[in-house]
Amino acid sequence: MQNTVKHTLLQKVMHFFLTKMVVGIGVIVSLIALIEWLRSFLLDKTNLPGDLKELIVAVAEACIATAGYIFLFKTYDKRQIHELSAAKFANNLVIGFPLGIILQALVIFVIFLGGTFLVANVNPVSSLISPFAFAMTAGFVAEIILIGIVFRLLEQQTGTVIALIIFIVLFAILHVNAKGATLVSVGATAMQAGFMLPAAYVLSRNLWLPIFMHFGWDLAEPGIFGGINPSSSLTQGLLTSHIAGNSLITGGENGPQDSLTSLLLCLCTGIIFFVLAKRSNHLIKPNWQATAGNKGIGKSAAL
Repeated sequence: MQNTVKHTLLQKVMHFFLTKMVVGIGVIVSLIALIEWLRSFLLDKTNLPGDLKELIVAVAEACIATAGYIFLFKTYDKRQIHELSAAKFANNLVIGFPLGIILQALVIFVIFLGGTFLVANVNPVSSLISPFAFAMTAGFVAEIILIGIVFRLLEQQTGTVIALIIFIVLFAILHVNAKGATLVSVGATAMQAGFMLPAAYVLSRNLWLPIFMHFGWDLAEPGIFGGINPSSSLTQGLLTSHIAGNSLITGGENGPQDSLTSLLLCLCTGIIFFVLAKRSNHLIKPNWQATAGNKGIGKSAAL
């Protein structure tokens, strides 16, 4: 009897949502660390070009993060991992990747209209390799951890609306002391990572859409348009550009993604995603309101 009680208690602890978060993050981070170790142990000793090494590592990290997530939660939850369904990969690649680039292009277009975006040089297409690798890692690893693990598990407990509010506040707090942080830059980050991308997941009910939106967004800013990305040390992309002018429009020292245009654009996009998700009955009720049999998603994913 005592062993049964202990076994039941252990099961409850292991399946508590915070425990799942810690285990999930730990597994993904450990797998990424393994790839980085293999890079230093094997890849860095070869004569391959640096950008090709970065691309190999990015592909490996994207694959191992995806496979690790699927294996972990398929085993942990004893369920099919619908949020990374292969059947929805292509549709969300076609939608999400261009959408991320288009959103970033609109931010740059507003800067251009102000006459402060100048292209100094067009570089070879090979200049896209390093930005592509950076964006792939950011898109896959970040969204699998932040949305696939943290947001998904939080949403199951608190419901969609509260989870989104927590994420917005969390990202604002995490970036309030960042270098050169302003009210606009903090708000822009909170709208991008804390609202728009989680809302994309809520709408599609799979991780591919936010992954590829993030991928396209991070590729476009430094890789295509030559803007500053505070998370990247990239110095060259497809375009060598000069961006100057009012920091509200340009984003200042942290680049276009921290501009007022970016804040408003990501806010509007997130609202559209949320409204569509609500109409599709994709919102989840808080755990304390949901009753057996009606908690969760009312309809299958639309994308």
